[in-house]
Amino acid sequence: MDALTEEQLLLSESVQRFVESEYTFAKRQTLSRSERGFSDSNWKTFAELGWLGLPFSEADGGFDGGAVESAIMMENFGRGLVVEPYLATVLLAGSAIKHAGSSEQKERLIPPIVAGEAHGALAFVESQSRFNLADIETTAARDGNGFVLNGAKSMVLNGPAADFVIVSARSAGNTRDLDGISLFVVDTATPGLGKREYPTVDGGRAAEVTMDNVHVTADALLGDEGNGLATLQRATDEGLLAVCAEAVGCMEVLYKDTVEYCKNRKQFGQPIGKFQVLQHRMADMFMEYEQSRSLLMMAATHLDAGYDEGTRKVLSALKVQVGKSGRFVGQNAIQLHGGMGMTDELNIGHYFKRLTAIDVLFGNIDFHLRRFSAS
Repeated sequence: MDALTEEQLLLSESVQRFVESEYTFAKRQTLSRSERGFSDSNWKTFAELGWLGLPFSEADGGFDGGAVESAIMMENFGRGLVVEPYLATVLLAGSAIKHAGSSEQKERLIPPIVAGEAHGALAFVESQSRFNLADIETTAARDGNGFVLNGAKSMVLNGPAADFVIVSARSAGNTRDLDGISLFVVDTATPGLGKREYPTVDGGRAAEVTMDNVHVTADALLGDEGNGLATLQRATDEGLLAVCAEAVGCMEVLYKDTVEYCKNRKQFGQPIGKFQVLQHRMADMFMEYEQSRSLLMMAATHLDAGYDEGTRKVLSALKVQVGKSGRFVGQNAIQLHGGMGMTDELNIGHYFKRLTAIDVLFGNIDFHLRRFSAS
C-alpha cells in the first residue's frame, strides 16, 4: 500500500517476511487439510508479534491500530492465502466487542484474544437472510435476569474453533425490523448450543450453529438491548474492508505469477508473453488490480476518519470493484495458464477460489450496487 507511515511500513514488512518464510503454498495446503484447519503455533506467533492486538485500543491491551493497519495485515495475508482465523476472531468478533462491549466485557474478552488464548466468531447469517443483517429469525426471550436463545445461524466463519460466538437475535419486533436486534456473547460449551462443522471451498472452516433453549445471563448482552444492528453493520463493514484487502493481495499474486508463466511458457518457438494479445490481457489484469488497490486505500482512510453513510458508500464501491476485478484477474490467470490453472497442485486455482468466496462475503456485487444507489 502507498503513502504509509514508518510504523505502517514496518508492520507491512514484518507480515510480508512471515508470509514469505512460513507460508509456502505446500505448507498452506498442509495446514488447510489438517484436523484443526490452521496452525496454533502460527496463532501464538501472531500474538507474540502483537498482530492480534492491533485493532484494539491501548486501554484494552491493544495497539490502537485502525483500518489502514488492518488492511495492511489482510493484504499480506491474501498473498499467502493465510488460513488462521484473523478475520473471524480479531476483526469480526473483536470489532463487535470493541464497539459495543461494556468495560467488564472488554476486560474479560479482549486480553485472551490479544494473547492468542481465545478464538471467537460472529454468528449473523441465517439461511433466509440473503445479506440483510436485519432478517433475523433467531429469538432471544427474557427469562428472569437472563435470556433464552432459540434459532440457527449459517456459515459461521471459524465456528469449529471458536471458544465463544457473538450471536445476533431478535429480542423484539418482527423479522426484518431494524429495531429489536440484540447481540449476545455465548460460550460454545453452553448446553443447547450445537455445531455442524465443515470445510469451505476456499480452504477455510465454518459451522452451522444451532441454539435450542440456550440460557445466557444478562451480562452476555453486548451493548443495549434491541439496538444491536448498528454494531453488526459496523463489524461487518470492517470485515468487508478486510476481505477486500485480502482480495487485493490475492490479485497481486495471480497477476505476477501469470506474467512470470507467460515469460517462460514457449509456443511456436517463443515465449507466449511476446504475443501482443496476451500482453494486452496481462495489462488489463494489472489495471484491474491497481484500481482495486487504490480504492482500498481510499476506503481505509475514509473508515479511519469516521464511520457514516458516506463511508458505507465508499465501502460498497470498493466491494463492487473488488468483485469485478477479482473475477477478471482470476479467470484470466486460469485462462493464460491453460488447463493446469485448474489443477489442485497449482496455486492459481486456490487463489481464484478465495476470490470467488470473497465476492459473496458481506454482500455480493448486486447487493452493494443497490446499497450504493440507495445511500
